[in-house]
Amino acid sequence: MSTTYTRQIERLVNGIPTQDGAGVSLTRVLTHDLQRRLDPFLMLDAFHSDEPSDYLAGFPDHPHRGFETVTYMLAGRMRHRDNAGNEGLLEPGGMQWMTAGRGLVHSELPEQENGLMSGFQLWVNLAGKDKMTEPGYSDIPAAGIPETSPQPGVKARVLAGAAFGTAGAISRDTTEPLYLDLALEAGVSLDLPIPATHNAFLYVYEGKLAVGEGETHPADAGRMAVLSNPVGSAGVKVRAEEGSRFLLIAGKPLNEPIAQWGPFVMNTREQVEQAIDDFRAGRF
Repeated sequence: MSTTYTRQIERLVNGIPTQDGAGVSLTRVLTHDLQRRLDPFLMLDAFHSDEPSDYLAGFPDHPHRGFETVTYMLAGRMRHRDNAGNEGLLEPGGMQWMTAGRGLVHSELPEQENGLMSGFQLWVNLAGKDKMTEPGYSDIPAAGIPETSPQPGVKARVLAGAAFGTAGAISRDTTEPLYLDLALEAGVSLDLPIPATHNAFLYVYEGKLAVGEGETHPADAGRMAVLSNPVGSAGVKVRAEEGSRFLLIAGKPLNEPIAQWGPFVMNTREQVEQAIDDFRAGRF
């Protein structure tokens, strides 16, 4: 049976410039209003600046409960420390996948005073049955992220899931995330496999990408393309209008209630209130 690539752009989204942490400038790409549509993903932030005042303050100690954070660096160095005694250095091309679970307090601070800081942080929800799991994290250096070239003019880094016959650095059973960083030379077309069960989106961070078949508005750098979910679809066709780099992120929806207050994401308001109480009482 042949694979059908039938997804199209459902919506193009412009990121929202904002600040977070102690004053880090970033672009919030996946916002609160898209959490249900792009379940199990809760947030995507993009940061890119060679102006030290945009990133030097970093993200001092702050708590999380109920989800996973995925930090992927393109350029720059960021130091992670948490109250479980973990410490790691994120460097260019590397990724950290942290499971906050029942609760963790950590900091993310730049390990540089100048130069370019560039990358992404993605929040992946946990199922209700997993929200109070033991916290943990994996630091994966650039060399630990599998790379493949499925055809001429295409390079793919497989951060999570599997694509083009290559297993990624991370796998998860429930949400089954697929996280790819792709580079296409100008004029190259590529069929991207995406499980029919998954919600999916693309984020173009360099170049311009035509998405889907037939007449389509291209996705420019700095825009997210939410992909449609036609019944039985298995993927999407993309074509680089110019040399392009982009993320493909897809996951199996949890279809559970989302109750969020800042860094706590649970299923009910009562669970969020319990998380706040536990954090204030030092039980993380």
